[in-house]
Amino acid sequence: MADVDQGSALPSETSSPGPNSLDNDTVSNGTDAVNATIAKFVSTPEGTALAYGSLVFMALLPIFFGALRSVSCSKSKVAGENDYGFQSRNASDMPETITSRDAARFPIIASCTLFGLYLFFKIFSQEYINLLLSMYFFVLGILALSHTMSPFMNRIFPANIPIKQYQLLFTQDAGENKEEIVNYEFDTKDLVCLCISSVVGVWYILKKHWIANNLFGLAFALNGVELLHLNNVSTGCILLGGLFVYDVFWVFGTNVMVTVAKSFEAPIKLVFPQDLLERGLEASNFAMLGLGDIVIPGKSMLLLRLKEMRIFIALLLRFDVSLKKNTRTYFYTSFLAYVFGLGLTIFVMHTFKHAQPALLYLVPACIGFPVLVALVKGELTEMFRYEETSPEAEAAQNEETELEKKEQ
Repeated sequence: MADVDQGSALPSETSSPGPNSLDNDTVSNGTDAVNATIAKFVSTPEGTALAYGSLVFMALLPIFFGALRSVSCSKSKVAGENDYGFQSRNASDMPETITSRDAARFPIIASCTLFGLYLFFKIFSQEYINLLLSMYFFVLGILALSHTMSPFMNRIFPANIPIKQYQLLFTQDAGENKEEIVNYEFDTKDLVCLCISSVVGVWYILKKHWIANNLFGLAFALNGVELLHLNNVSTGCILLGGLFVYDVFWVFGTNVMVTVAKSFEAPIKLVFPQDLLERGLEASNFAMLGLGDIVIPGKSMLLLRLKEMRIFIALLLRFDVSLKKNTRTYFYTSFLAYVFGLGLTIFVMHTFKHAQPALLYLVPACIGFPVLVALVKGELTEMFRYEETSPEAEAAQNEETELEKKEQ
């Protein structure tokens, strides 16, 4: 989940991505030349500390704010309202729930996807594949960043500007056989967000600048935490346990992840320059933090760089809310456990000078600490009994309840 690569250049028009810029939860340590004519850059202690500190800070932002937004999203998903009380108009704004069956299948699907990418890069030209991936993530990044900005735009949008409603509708057939393919409603504020996000997207496509990369990466992570939910703690344990094995196997057992990572070019990582103090915004020697594993939610094959650990932490926050004790014990415990696990990963990397799968440390920490707290507080059974249902199931249950009341 946390690919930290010290001293690699961010992909630009003429440069290639660092060797550990994909979703292998691997932390690696090494120094790459900025180009063939420039000597290796040796980062200063101040630059290294600033880079790692900034990466950890950026990693925690989507966890904290994404978890808070997931609570609001969970509360309003049946009522059809979004995070800030506005009526939700699109199915894409509703959370998708991962069941235990999805969690058990996910490491297998992720492995097949990873190996498929490996074969594609071996068979086809890397240039054309990355061109397709760049366009794919260009569209995804604009949509993700626009959705991330939407709540803030609702707060700062001038009241004297009229808000017009729009609808994008595609249908198939006619009459009784008429079927909606796309039905997306938006307004003036959404158009403003889309325009701003498009500017960032064009900036990334043309320059591959590290700030544009980070904006897309943070948007992917925050949207994933907000809109992708685990239905219970057991499902979270199944998912993280499977990915624990997946991560260790693909990192230590094969060279597949490294090969794909060397070839893969997309805004699916957070980066921060170690030479920022010396070169300013034109810095080119980067430490990298991968955003997680390839997530394939539901029916669509959606490549989102996402930390499954973040989804688990968000679940524990919703469990805290369900206890109705006005405390956030399990959220803060898992949040601190995440910081501890990530810090331990970086420490081991620097001590042994060898790549480390971050899930090797994050999974035991983020599961073990909250379970231990629940055991001490006598709430372990309650924790594992807590369960969320999908919006469709809740809506159906509410309809049945209303029907029963009417019959009585």
